[in-house]
Amino acid sequence: MQSVLHFILTLFVITLLALLVSYDRRNIRIRYILQLLVIEVSVAWFMLHSEAGLYAVTSVSGFFDQLMKFAAQGSNFVFGNMSQQGMAFVFLNVLCPIIFISALIGILQHFKVLPLIIRLIGTLLSKVNGMGKLESFNAVSSLLLGQSENFIAYKGILSEQSSRRMYTMAATAMSTVSMSIVGAYMSMLEPRYVVVAIILNMFSTFVVLSLINPYHPDDEPEPQLSHLHANQSFFEMLGDYILAGFRVAMIVAAMLIGFIALITAMNAMFSAIFGLSFQELMGYVFYPLAWIIGIPEQDALHAGSIMATKLVSNEFVAMLELQKTAAQFTERGMGILSVFLVSFANFASIGIVAGAIKGVDESQGNVVSRFGFRLVYGATLVSLLSAAVAGLVL
Repeated sequence: MQSVLHFILTLFVITLLALLVSYDRRNIRIRYILQLLVIEVSVAWFMLHSEAGLYAVTSVSGFFDQLMKFAAQGSNFVFGNMSQQGMAFVFLNVLCPIIFISALIGILQHFKVLPLIIRLIGTLLSKVNGMGKLESFNAVSSLLLGQSENFIAYKGILSEQSSRRMYTMAATAMSTVSMSIVGAYMSMLEPRYVVVAIILNMFSTFVVLSLINPYHPDDEPEPQLSHLHANQSFFEMLGDYILAGFRVAMIVAAMLIGFIALITAMNAMFSAIFGLSFQELMGYVFYPLAWIIGIPEQDALHAGSIMATKLVSNEFVAMLELQKTAAQFTERGMGILSVFLVSFANFASIGIVAGAIKGVDESQGNVVSRFGFRLVYGATLVSLLSAAVAGLVL
């Protein structure tokens, strides 16, 4: 009963925070929000407690574990078994597998498997979320194709979309994660929490968007959807996706180097001036949010610091920070915080999403840039809601 009351308090706080930046409070449709929450809580319980759900989560985790082993063969061939010697762990075990998984996504895309999955799941989602098919399809394609590559699939129709619909599309891309890096997350977090977070984020995104950006799909004309059908040979496509995976890996590597160096410098500067590191101070700022989503009080201050690290840098930096101190957390605190970390909700994502859209349609990219802060704000609420739902059933 106490956990249920705490969850109700969490819903109240998240709703209040969402309403502060809502575009149109009068058009919020409560029925769809309640419907999505019931489904989300049910899915979380099913995946974390029922035998069938645990089997499904374990199977997905095992599948990605096997993919990581295949990817390691390529890394070992090029880098001479350095990973087996414990050298360059992040580069070889976290970043390099992105290249292999990107290639697999390209193969599924080439043989039209992904468009079929996107349409099937997107159509089912559109039945329960009260939004249009485009928004629902976009949520699935963002997950399967990736935050940047996703908008190429909609290049023929982006120019026709209103700013409200563009906000929804950009927000779903920022609130989910790309399947190409799920294996990387699983090397740093307990795999079952990664799988659960991916599913919960999809529902949480629609709940938060229904509060921040409510509109009736009938008011937004449904475009003819045209997913990416590249006229390439199989090996042209494969080369493109392998190189795309390599670019993603290098971008993540550059961001890790830059952000970790900056955070280290800021920690030293704040320690010299205030006697507390930057991350310790941010822990106090995020402490209430950590507690409100159900993280135990003894974990909340440290968790708040890691949550802040994710927001100001990215989820990889935060996951690496959590890895170093995982033994200090309770099992419940570790699970809730892990779910919170699995998303692209950080300030760096504003540039990534806006840049990806601008590459397809410059004017719409500028539109997205203008509501960049509201995007990060909303995506952070999505992460808080998903973590709170996980906390309710853990």
